[in-house]
Amino acid sequence: MSVRYLTASHKISYTKQREKMIGELAALGAAISWTFSAILYKKALQRTKPISANIIRLSCTAAILLVFLIAVDKLPVLTSLSTSIIVLAVVSGIIGLGLGDTLYLSSLNLIGVSRAVPITCTYPLFGLLWAALLSKEYVTLGVGLGTFAIVLGIWLLSYEKESSLLGMSKKALVKGATMALATALLWSVSISMMDLAVEGTRTLDQALVVNTLRASVIALLFLVLSPIVDRERGFLKVDKKTVVTLTAGGLVALGIGWFFLTYSFTLTMASRAIPISSTTPLFSALADVALLREKVTAKSALGSVLIVGGILLAFLN
Repeated sequence: MSVRYLTASHKISYTKQREKMIGELAALGAAISWTFSAILYKKALQRTKPISANIIRLSCTAAILLVFLIAVDKLPVLTSLSTSIIVLAVVSGIIGLGLGDTLYLSSLNLIGVSRAVPITCTYPLFGLLWAALLSKEYVTLGVGLGTFAIVLGIWLLSYEKESSLLGMSKKALVKGATMALATALLWSVSISMMDLAVEGTRTLDQALVVNTLRASVIALLFLVLSPIVDRERGFLKVDKKTVVTLTAGGLVALGIGWFFLTYSFTLTMASRAIPISSTTPLFSALADVALLREKVTAKSALGSVLIVGGILLAFLN
């Protein structure tokens, strides 16, 4: 009897460890997705304003996600959601995709990917606070140290980009950095609400539906408010190439990245998933080295080591 009990206990422990690992890998997938979406957004912002870009991005992405939801016959999952989950998903979308992403796109437009992304990726510092207060999670010393190492590594990676600011006014830099920091705060609130929305479930279906719901509601809200938020109706004047670029970025960020992060919350704690999801600058730096043949400096190498070390601390604790 005792042998059977131990065997069953070991199986449960192994299953939990495997689920935690899958959740952490999903969070890493979110970070990689957001690396590519940032590049696509910056490219599109050369030809349109941030608010117009966000309306197009959200509308096209939400429409595709809804069609996909219908195609795979997952609409019944939507009707089964509780009122509290729907409210959390909707408010999360308004805060994160509406306010947060508009500020993010504005920051990208002002100070570029190399500065905006590292600053916005400090959201784990806020996220740990919300995880402890809202979800009542116990944040281990290892996870706390891992988060600190990741944020410090992000700063070191971004510090290498000073030469790109030579032609930038101090006012634009301060404004862009402030927007990026505000984005980090808004994203942390939005992410924490998504964690609460999928709390207690372990299904891909609910992660997919909740992610689609939040994108669709904010897209509809932006379209309704477009005469106020985009008075010149700039989103109707954008060329097809820019629309395709924004839609591609939206699908990568919202369809893949946010789905990965939402799914990670169903398998592991937010205090682990959030820091791992913020490692986008590491993958941006690796892409620069691999594709653009950029020189690896001591600071960027140390920053990369700190981020990797921080991820390992979050994984192992």
